[in-house]
Amino acid sequence: MGAFLEISNATKYFPDPSGGGMQCIFKDIYFEIERGTFVTVVGHSGCGKSTLLNIIAGLERASSGGVILDGKEIDAPGLDRMVVFQNFALMPWMSVYENVRVAVKAAHPQWSAVEVNDHVAKYIEMVGLTGAESKRPAMLSGGMRQRVGLARAFSVEPKVLLLDEPFAQIDALTRGVIQEELVSIWMRTKNTVFMVTHDVDEAILLSDKIVLMTRGPEAEIAEVVDINIPRPRGRTTVIEHPHYYKIRNHIIHFLVERSHQKSRPA
Repeated sequence: MGAFLEISNATKYFPDPSGGGMQCIFKDIYFEIERGTFVTVVGHSGCGKSTLLNIIAGLERASSGGVILDGKEIDAPGLDRMVVFQNFALMPWMSVYENVRVAVKAAHPQWSAVEVNDHVAKYIEMVGLTGAESKRPAMLSGGMRQRVGLARAFSVEPKVLLLDEPFAQIDALTRGVIQEELVSIWMRTKNTVFMVTHDVDEAILLSDKIVLMTRGPEAEIAEVVDINIPRPRGRTTVIEHPHYYKIRNHIIHFLVERSHQKSRPA
């Protein structure tokens, strides 16, 4: 049996902005993610973190290599992979309820209206939006909009939940609350999660493993850091753990001092 999610020697080229042919964004990215694991990728802008997430989502194709999920190669988007974007990506003309309902109906077209309603209500309650079901996105704060995005993604019960800097546009206080809510939901659902972030503290709070990428172009995986801090974790309790600052300092040191280093051929 292989890994649940395998990024298999993925390389991605984009046209060089200078017009001089193609530029390699990242190369030979290989790592495995076990079912039910929360994995975060950290690296500088330009290393291809979001591009890698989009390849897993099926929104882009790798130039070479690819992604295997539960034994099948990914070649297109699918409801087995749900993405939560930083810009919320909600249907502005739909209510909170309708934004979640459209995903549930797509995932379970055979369900009755009662089954759909009960399932939608369960996930709206899970993200703390009971009572706001009839509101449209324009009536919601940024934090509430992202809660809708999380409810929609979790409600489909995907094999992999993909989070692309989901809290980047939310103020710090609200971000902290939603991070803890995300952990609480994940502890109940045990989805496999692949998240991209620039926030080291967020990565430590949420993750089982943190993948560190070197700077682009030709970015590579430098190392994978295991977060050996017991769960459940909270923002105030995690920093009291004796391993916290050791892990944090290691990652910061990598980003500042070592992220420009490339591996050498054997």
